[in-house]
Amino acid sequence: MRLLIVEDEPRMAALLRRGFVEEGYASDVAGRGADCLANVSMADYDVVVLDVLLPDFDGFEVCRRLRQQGCWAPVLILTARDSIDDRVRGLDAGADDYMVKPFSFAELCARVRALIRRGGHQRPTVLQVGSLRLDPATRLAWLDQDEVHLSTKEFALLELFVRHPGQVLTRSRLLDHAWDFTFDGTSNVVDQYVAYLRRKLGADLIETVRGAGYRLRPPFRK
Repeated sequence: MRLLIVEDEPRMAALLRRGFVEEGYASDVAGRGADCLANVSMADYDVVVLDVLLPDFDGFEVCRRLRQQGCWAPVLILTARDSIDDRVRGLDAGADDYMVKPFSFAELCARVRALIRRGGHQRPTVLQVGSLRLDPATRLAWLDQDEVHLSTKEFALLELFVRHPGQVLTRSRLLDHAWDFTFDGTSNVVDQYVAYLRRKLGADLIETVRGAGYRLRPPFRK
């Protein structure tokens, strides 16, 4: 297993590297965000252990750029920042886990092992089908370069469609995804919200499959 440690403080970087090497991991060190991006372009890593405070750009931006360039290795963020907002920023940037300094090295290793078991499958922070893009963290949507303003329920339904392009989604599945058990509205509420989406995104975006449900038409072009 091969790790990349992104830490600009030499003593901390050395301690982490020594600890991981003793645990049997091949471990590289990068002291800057730019060095991290260069390393992952040349080698495949099983986990990236990423500090937030770096001399060029912060770990949140590094994580975002890793995902943008197609690196799906699990990322564990290490930081002295312990606010909820910072944790949310890290996870929304594409990180898989978050640990606050000071920390137990034994726990860090356990979390790294858990991330390795999870693997590096694709999990983009922005979803895209053709010219339609969704950002679940900010609940923003765009068609080409135009922002599309959606209600909470509209966004929830569209997100499910975008995560399953070309698949037929039944009305009951759409209803279960966007409404909870306390919902007591009309039985045709899904049809109403699909109609809302069609008005905002175009009538051809979501296809009715008679007797089955709806599906997002791939490939989609405006």
